[in-house]
Amino acid sequence: DVQLQASGGGLVQAGGSLRLSCAASGFTFDDYAVGWFRQAPGKEREAVSYISSSGDTIVYADSVKGRFTASRDNAKNTVYLQMNSLKPEDTAVYYCAAGSPIISEIMKQSGFRYWGQGTLVTVSS
Repeated sequence: DVQLQASGGGLVQAGGSLRLSCAASGFTFDDYAVGWFRQAPGKEREAVSYISSSGDTIVYADSVKGRFTASRDNAKNTVYLQMNSLKPEDTAVYYCAAGSPIISEIMKQSGFRYWGQGTLVTVSS
C-alpha cells in the first residue's frame, strides 16, 4: 500500500521552530517530487513548498520563503520541512504529497498523486 506519513506537528510559540517529517512507503520514492501543503481553519489548502525527486530543485511559497527549508533523504524515503520563525498565521494542518507534476503544477494540488494524512501545527501568539 502507498503511504505518506506526516509527523512532527505540535504547539509552539510564535518565533519558535518545528521540523515536520514525511515518511513514504509502497512506491519508488526517489522517482517522485514531494510537495508540502497546508490548510488553515476556514481556508483553502495552499502550497508551501516543492522539492524535486533528486532534491536539486526546491520552491517555496512567498509566505514562507526565508523561514522554511525543505529537504529530503531518499535513502530513508523521507522528506523534511524545517520551519523557523513561526508565526500565528502558519497555524494549519500540514500535508505532504508525492507526484510528478509538470512545471506549471509544482505548487498545485492537482500535480500530486499520493497524499498523507496531515499533521497539525499550532502557533500561539
